[in-house]
Amino acid sequence: MCCLYHMQLAIQQELEDVPMFRKFGGYTAYTEGWGLYSEFIPKEMGFYADPYSDFGRLAMELWRACRLVIDTGIHAKKWTREEGIKYYTDNTPNAELDAVKMVERHIVMPSQATAYKIGMLKILELREKAKTALKAKFDIREFHEVVISHGAIPLNVLEEFVDAYIDSKS
Repeated sequence: MCCLYHMQLAIQQELEDVPMFRKFGGYTAYTEGWGLYSEFIPKEMGFYADPYSDFGRLAMELWRACRLVIDTGIHAKKWTREEGIKYYTDNTPNAELDAVKMVERHIVMPSQATAYKIGMLKILELREKAKTALKAKFDIREFHEVVISHGAIPLNVLEEFVDAYIDSKS
């Protein structure tokens, strides 16, 4: 994971005047959503010169896309463990042992994979909302500060903080 992800966790643990569960626990959609979002930033900044240098990130993106399919397949479509493993091995470059571990994780942690992606998409949506509203006043560093300075919070609360940021800059 990107250093931005680790920075978010460090800031969260150093917060004062927040309950312990917010310092050391979290909301998966927020925490892991920020993790996925932070992995996307180098791509946006043009740090991958060509598809070959981007292969690792693309492989992980493919892996996560399969996670969404399998998480839903197991819990909504009643797929078997074997069907989930086969889907991973048919659609990713990863070893079968990776697929087994991940399917077993899906079985005991319903919707976790979905929460990751929902969190990332929400942060991207809020960033676009702020960029559109603030135009030239938008500062990506300030936006990131708003997103990570309150610790792990529900996405609707994060949106309230972003809305307040937009109002304060307008």
